[in-house]
Amino acid sequence: MSRDAIIGCILGTAVGDALGLPYEGVSANRAPQLLGPPDRYRFFFGRGMISDDTEHTCMVAQSLIEANGDVDLFARRFASRLRWWILALPAGVGKATARAGFKLWLGVRPRSAGVFSAGNGPAMRAAIFGAAIDGLPDMLELVRASSRLTHSDPKAEYGAIAVALAARHAREHESVDANLWLCEVADAVGEDGAELTDLLRQSIDSAAADETTKSFAVSLGLSKGVTGYTYHTVPVAIHAWLSHPKDYRQAVTSIIECGGDADTTAAIVGGIVGAGVGEAGIPSRWIDGIREYPRSVNWMRILSERLASSDTKAPTINPIAVLCRNLLFLLIVLFHGFRRLAPPY
Repeated sequence: MSRDAIIGCILGTAVGDALGLPYEGVSANRAPQLLGPPDRYRFFFGRGMISDDTEHTCMVAQSLIEANGDVDLFARRFASRLRWWILALPAGVGKATARAGFKLWLGVRPRSAGVFSAGNGPAMRAAIFGAAIDGLPDMLELVRASSRLTHSDPKAEYGAIAVALAARHAREHESVDANLWLCEVADAVGEDGAELTDLLRQSIDSAAADETTKSFAVSLGLSKGVTGYTYHTVPVAIHAWLSHPKDYRQAVTSIIECGGDADTTAAIVGGIVGAGVGEAGIPSRWIDGIREYPRSVNWMRILSERLASSDTKAPTINPIAVLCRNLLFLLIVLFHGFRRLAPPY
């Protein structure tokens, strides 16, 4: 495992998530008027907070530590964490993930808990697999187990595989070979994933032609913003990565400027690029600007170190602290929601 890739992926996910969070659900045209450019945190007095995108990535990392390569054990540990995560009243949880969490509480087995949805939930937590798992077959099995826990539509799984392979490619190659990466994706998703591979080919061609990520999103009919449908999210996220594979700042800001599900899209891009550039490639002021507890930046670093080592004891968090934090987070989210009711429109 690569320590730099793991910590870069986790912190890259967190920073992208925190930067994109205030822009979530705002159209690409209105966002600059309402919030300004995504060059600094605008969530809470100039500071950033994370959402479910980073929380799921951290829960996956914790479960990977405890599973030590055992796919079934990983699924059970992640399912257990997801149950308690739902109970802590997270704001903005996706419908499919929420339903899967409730099914787990009702005693449904992890392999059967997924809801038929092609949402981007599995993709948002997939980059860490590519950053942390060396063996390709093992990585793919773990990605599938993570995806099927909440989403049973194969499209959600295929999108997650593409993201995981992108993070893996980013950490293993100094220069991105987009065609090599696409071949890996095509092999992994097979003929059933042909629609996704066609969209990813469009991403590659557009990036090679130096088209902006926003222009590419518009060409897919996403002028108002990138939706949570994984076949919208993943191709646009890949375009941002291919356009700026070693420039974290540009990659993340370019996808936030597309509007829509900005926290998730930026988290995905941040995780992929972060796996390639490490913590050193992420602006330090953005890392330092995250104000979180109990999943603090320092806690994420400890998590990364343990995942990169042979340690099988994952760092824990205080559930009471999580609940208190989530209530504060909900209040801030409500403030932003009411703010959007006012001009400019």
